[in-house]
Amino acid sequence: MRQSWWKILSVVLLLYTLIQGLVGTIPRQPVLNETLRNVYFHVPLWFGMMTLMVASVWFGIKYLRGGNIQDDEYSSEFANTAILYGALGFLTGAIWGNYTWGDPIPKDPKIIAVEVGLLIYSAYFVLRSSFEDEQKRGRLSAVYNIFAFAAFMPLVWILPRLTDSLHPGNGGNPAFGKYDMDNRVRMVFYPAIIGWTLLGVWMTSLRIRLRAIQRLKAEQ
Repeated sequence: MRQSWWKILSVVLLLYTLIQGLVGTIPRQPVLNETLRNVYFHVPLWFGMMTLMVASVWFGIKYLRGGNIQDDEYSSEFANTAILYGALGFLTGAIWGNYTWGDPIPKDPKIIAVEVGLLIYSAYFVLRSSFEDEQKRGRLSAVYNIFAFAAFMPLVWILPRLTDSLHPGNGGNPAFGKYDMDNRVRMVFYPAIIGWTLLGVWMTSLRIRLRAIQRLKAEQ
């Protein structure tokens, strides 16, 4: 039970998020209206993705320093879950955009930047599948992972702010929380970030355990 407290916390927070997201009280804002509920899903998924990417890079650096194949597996699986979160974040964003902007995937600088960033990270898995030697695969993947992360962050967080963008907080638009969030929303929004992030770590840990079992079977 002591080792599983964070898993229980994840379930509780996500149940709370789901209930509040479906039936909770939200501010009635022009244009956004009921779509504001998506802030409990779309935005926390992106926060979770960023956290998982940081963990992936961290274990990649650890692998480069120590050569422990387990660190490479951790790095790979954190990247896997991060890309899944990225895809879910993109999907929830497209649904949101369809109702608020009239187009699920408009030609918006931030959306284009995210698409490019996800393609860069997708190439990480193509690179991994190109090598059979695990040490060579681990070293090259770790180096690419570092450069992919270094490219992804400016693409998503810096470049869209230098031009006009539909997204809040970019291109002169006021930040989302300035007008659209109040304490009622924040009471769900912040727990949602924690819950989605913990779920991502949980999913990754299960994938890592599965790989460890597969490796043990292969060695027998």
